[in-house]
Amino acid sequence: MSLPPWKRSPAREPAARKLTPESIAWAKARARKAGRRYPNLIDNMAAAQRQAEREAEGRPPGSLAD
Repeated sequence: MSLPPWKRSPAREPAARKLTPESIAWAKARARKAGRRYPNLIDNMAAAQRQAEREAEGRPPGSLAD
């Protein structure tokens, strides 16, 4: 079983991904849907993963809509 994100060593992680404004809005919406006022680490990680998948598909950075 892997360690939770807050216990992992930063050296193990790949380079940090700068979230686009669309990804930030998506993370905030995810947090609001879950009843939180602000996105937490897990929301931000999900947004970064979603952004990476969209970029790998060859979509332009601003087209994060499903």
